[in-house]
Parts: sequence; C-alpha cells; structure tokens
Amino acid sequence: MLLLGIETSCDDTATALVRDGRDVVASVSTDQDAFHSKYGGIVPEIASRQHVALLTAAIEDALARAGAHFGDLDGIAVTRGPGLIGSLVAGVASAKALAFALDKPLYGINHLHGHVFAAFLERAKPPSYPFLALLVSGGHSQIVRVSSSTGMEILGRTRDDAAGEAFDKTARLLGLPYPGGPAIDRLARYGDATAHAFPRHRPGRGSLDLSFSGLKTSVRYFLETPEGKSAKTEDVAASFQAAVVDVLVARVDAAIAQGDYRSVVLSGGVAANSGLQRALRTWAARNGVELVIPEQPYCTDNAAMIAAAAFYQRDAVRADPLTLTADPNLPFELPLPSGDRR
Repeated sequence: MLLLGIETSCDDTATALVRDGRDVVASVSTDQDAFHSKYGGIVPEIASRQHVALLTAAIEDALARAGAHFGDLDGIAVTRGPGLIGSLVAGVASAKALAFALDKPLYGINHLHGHVFAAFLERAKPPSYPFLALLVSGGHSQIVRVSSSTGMEILGRTRDDAAGEAFDKTARLLGLPYPGGPAIDRLARYGDATAHAFPRHRPGRGSLDLSFSGLKTSVRYFLETPEGKSAKTEDVAASFQAAVVDVLVARVDAAIAQGDYRSVVLSGGVAANSGLQRALRTWAARNGVELVIPEQPYCTDNAAMIAAAAFYQRDAVRADPLTLTADPNLPFELPLPSGDRR
C-alpha cells in the first residue's frame, strides 16, 4: 500500500511516499527558518503563504524521487490538526483536491499520532503494544499509553509551556538564534551541566504532568543577577538542558512503573536532542527497557510519519474529500473525520 503523506501543521512543508507504513520510498521537507528567524519565532501568516508556494513542488519532488506517478498511489494522508490553522488549511486543501481528482482514499491524521508512528518507520520490527510514548515538541509535551493503533490515552501532559517551547524561549533569553532547541543542544555540549542548579518540577503525588514555565522563569531571573550576567552561556545552556532532561526521564521512570509496557518510544522534535537521547538510553539500559527513537529525520515534523499513521489507522480515519476539515485544536483522542465513509 503506497501512501502519499502531506504535513503542513506548522512551518515545515513536508511530503513523503511510504509503503506499508514502514518503508520510506521518498521524503521531502523544506523548513522556513530563513523566513522566521529574524522575528525570533514562527509568524503564522508567513508560514501559510510559504506552504501554498512550496507544496505543489514538494509533492512533485517526492513522486520524482520515488520514480512514481499519481496513478501508483493507493491513498492520500494529510495532517488535519492540531497546528496553525492557515498552515493546516494549505495541506488539507491540497490533499482533498488530489484525492478527489484521482479518486483515491483520503485519510485525515492527527499530527501527534503521526509522531507515535514515526517509531514504526524503517524498522523491521515495530514497537509491540502496549508501549509508552513520550511525545515532546515545540507545541506539546505528553506521556501516552499506546495500547493499539487507535487506542491511545494521555497519562500526563504539560500544564503550561511545552518542552520545545521552553527551549525556544530560553534560547531567546541567551541571545541564541531561532530555532532555539538545536542551538541550546549544540552549545550545551561545551558547558557544565552542574554549574547552575535550576529547578526540576515535581507534580503532586501520582501525577505524571509536566511543567516548564517555572524553569524558564528561573533562568530569566538568574540572568538578571550579577552571577548570571557573568555566567558562561554554554554553562547556562547545559544546566537548563539538564533540568529539562531530568524532569522528562523522571516522568518516564514513574510512568513505566504504573503499567505493563513492552517498550518506550521517544518522539517529537525534542526527541532529536542529544542530551535527552543519551539520558534515556542510559535509563533504559539500567532498567532493561527497550527504547525506540525514530531516525533523526523522523523526529522532527515530517510527512512520512503521517503516511505511516494513515496505514495503521486507515479504517478509523478515512474521510470524504469533499467534507474533511482542518482543525487547529484537534483533540488527541481519535475522532472520526467529518464525512467518514466506513
């Protein structure tokens, strides 16, 4: 089953061809960092306009790389939410037009579900159910029990800033370029993670929720002190990153003790962070837990994960190309798209 995936939830224009939910035949992704960096963050209007300008070429590029034609496709998969409404509309409109014109099935995918299925890409043996997923990105941070392709339950989520959002805001405080997460990760490699004792959020007893706004505020106040003004930027970056990593590993450790899980999946943009990957690998080896991390290109937003999700969820997410709508606030629980034709 060869599916075309389209992902435009934020500022990356991505397309991919994936066979049987695992084999990535072609993957194309164009970031918009050059358009947004001077603003220190994503400008939604610019993002949506760039998707409109780039998407047709990205679809044609994916087909060309795969040596495929529209007639070879068995369906179209597209991110319908959550995300920036203008960006989502650009992708959904294109997918609907293709599905209608080609008379191919259309699948409306939850972006966060896509991150779960990124762990299935290019793997001979995918994670076995049930598994625990740590989804950490610029807009979302949550711990999820995945019991089947459509059975997902959020066990803990951020109460304020997502992990990636905290990275971007802290990078701005440190005068680092956008995007902030990769900039802090690079700088932290040269710093002392024990130089500054930033706070680690601890939720109430039994809770797996996350919080990073207090950590970000602590860094801001520290930088205003005489000690902070003379501190090495790489030490602040390393200490901040260590605090985020400690919190995430602690939540995974607490969650794994509450269920019978076969493995742990780390996914989302922050999954590309080298410090987090090292810490979780150490934790997994110490506890005898299988840790699955997607290949680097599939950690960040990509269209291959959207096509993979469509393959595994296809009976639940098939939609009518005339009525499927973008939803910037699409709930995590699997909803049936409008116009469902099962």
